[in-house]
This record gives sequence, C-alpha cells and structure tokens, in this order.
Amino acid sequence: MNKVDYAQIFVSMLAIVNPLLGVPMFVSLTDSMPSAQRHRAARATAITVTAVLALSILAGAWILSAFGINVMDFSIAGGILVLLMAINMLNARGDGGSRISADERMEAVTRQSVAIVPLGIPLLAGPGAISMAIIIADLSPTLRHRVTLLGLCAIIGIITYATLRAARGISRLLGVTGMNIVNRLMGLLLAAVAVSFIVNGLGKIFPGLAPTFQLPPLGH
Repeated sequence: MNKVDYAQIFVSMLAIVNPLLGVPMFVSLTDSMPSAQRHRAARATAITVTAVLALSILAGAWILSAFGINVMDFSIAGGILVLLMAINMLNARGDGGSRISADERMEAVTRQSVAIVPLGIPLLAGPGAISMAIIIADLSPTLRHRVTLLGLCAIIGIITYATLRAARGISRLLGVTGMNIVNRLMGLLLAAVAVSFIVNGLGKIFPGLAPTFQLPPLGH
C-alpha cells in the first residue's frame, strides 16, 4: 500500500471516531469538574479510544475466527453498520445513530468517572470504529501494515485528547449548527467508505463481481 492509501485510511478512521461527536457530552458530563479533573478525563478517553482501536487491529481477526466468522462476511456486516451510522450523521443526528442508549446516558450522569464509559466506549470507539479497524487490518498481512495502523491509532488518540481538552471553546465556537455541518461532512465520507467495505466483501465472496477493495480517493 502506498502513502496515499494510509492517508485515506487515516481520514476514514478519524471520521468514524469523530472526536467532535464527543464534545457536547464531554462538556455536559464534566461541567462541574475542576480543570485538572477535566483534563484527566480527556486523557483517559483518548487512551481508551486508542486502546480499543489497537486491540481491534491486533486481535480482531483472531476473535472473529474464534466465533467462526470470516473477515469477508464481517466486511459486509461492518459496511452495513457504518453505512447506517453515516446515514444518521447525514441526518444530523448528534449521537451518530444511537451509539449511546438512554439508560447509558442516565447512568453516565451519576458515575464518578465517565471517560471510559460512555465517552470512550461506545460514543467514540463504538461498533463502527471497531468494525473498521478489523476490516482495514485485514488489507495486508505484513507487520509494517500493522505497525503503521497502530501509529495512526496513536495520532487519532492525540487528536481526541486535544479536541476534548478544548471542548468548551469548540462548543462555543461551532454551536449546534456548526456541529451538524461537521457531522454531515463526516457522514458523507463514511457513506462512501461503507460502500467500499460492502463491495470488497462481496468481491471476495464472489470473485469477479467487484474490484479489490480500495478506500475512495479523496477529492473525487
């Protein structure tokens, strides 16, 4: 794979994690915390996101095989899941399509620590992000590929931390309308990626039906 491919993978992973999606809830759940505690919560959330993505990349295929699921089938199922999330984002649903249930929201208000659940999981590193990590890890069996993906996960973790650290300022700057615009743009990108996942899975199950998977070229 070339650098452009990894750049496209990075943008796609960042879009599905979408740290901006966590800004409203982070502001709400940490509003009464002192500054130092909010910063610790942001750091813990970023570490959680990085760890979940990294674990999915390293052990996702093995976990699937333990349940008798092959990556080809999972690519189709994951693509459908990501497509549903993308449609919800295009409709400006701030939760990306029920990433967090009503019960989880109520429980979060009473928890002392909200960084891991629900902010890290399932809001940012939810089923869609996990599915994407497993699918892109299967694109190449080489160690270099895995190491590169882990590096991208670390960068996403850093971006998540920086975004949540600046959550209050971002919330004031963008407002509801700005957040909806960003979510729609992310949703549009994810929709294209989701279709590629589905086409790739079908192409492996039915050789000749579809071309080998490639993330959609950016800017086209």
